[in-house]
Amino acid sequence: MNSFIVSVLVAACVFLGSLAGLFLHRILRPAHLAKESQEAVRLGVGMLSVLASLVLGLLIATAKGSYDTSDQAVRRYAAELALLNETLRDYGADASVPRDLLRQYTTTLLHDVWPESGPPPHLSDEPSWRIMEKVREAVRALTPSDDGQKWLRDQALTINIELLRQRWLLVGEQGATVSPVVLMVLVSWITVIFVSFGLNAPRNALVISAFFVCGLAIGGSIFLILEMDRPLEGVMQIPSWPLRNVLKQMDW
Repeated sequence: MNSFIVSVLVAACVFLGSLAGLFLHRILRPAHLAKESQEAVRLGVGMLSVLASLVLGLLIATAKGSYDTSDQAVRRYAAELALLNETLRDYGADASVPRDLLRQYTTTLLHDVWPESGPPPHLSDEPSWRIMEKVREAVRALTPSDDGQKWLRDQALTINIELLRQRWLLVGEQGATVSPVVLMVLVSWITVIFVSFGLNAPRNALVISAFFVCGLAIGGSIFLILEMDRPLEGVMQIPSWPLRNVLKQMDW
């Protein structure tokens, strides 16, 4: 589900929970609103607040770690592509075929991960990694004329294998790290907390406005978590400039 829709639903749950608390304050019998009862509710909600804070912080840290890992992996992948291109360039004109294939692969990868339109971003496109396989075959087909070219060909093969390995690692890391079950439990805890807040709060416009702002804040935090948990799409998508810079270098 779209992260914006989920965050709006979370904000609505929190705000409606606070309104439910305000409504309960009106219909509950005085014995339920006695000082001793309210104190017991505060103790339970205090413990629940600590748990919710810990889980929310854990989710933010997990999503941020996943985002940073994917960002660094893309930068590292772009650096390896640039290094392979430089190695083939140093080899000489005989390496024009694998260089052209490498440029084609980089263009395809850029379109797959940062499409201007069409299907959502993806890394598991079979035609693109088949192109990288052709790059390796073209490099293996080179016939070095001296020890320098032989070393460059061996280096190119090593970098090519590393690129194939990193590609599959990137594909494997694209799954969601934030469990929907954990998210649902967290939202239910926060909703209960705000029900208790409404139960003990005065009924006026200022309190209702404060609850509304708090609901938006909680929804915003969930939005950030979900956006960071899918680094290849959304408003917080990993920037494409590392691969674009490499593609420009390949045209030199």
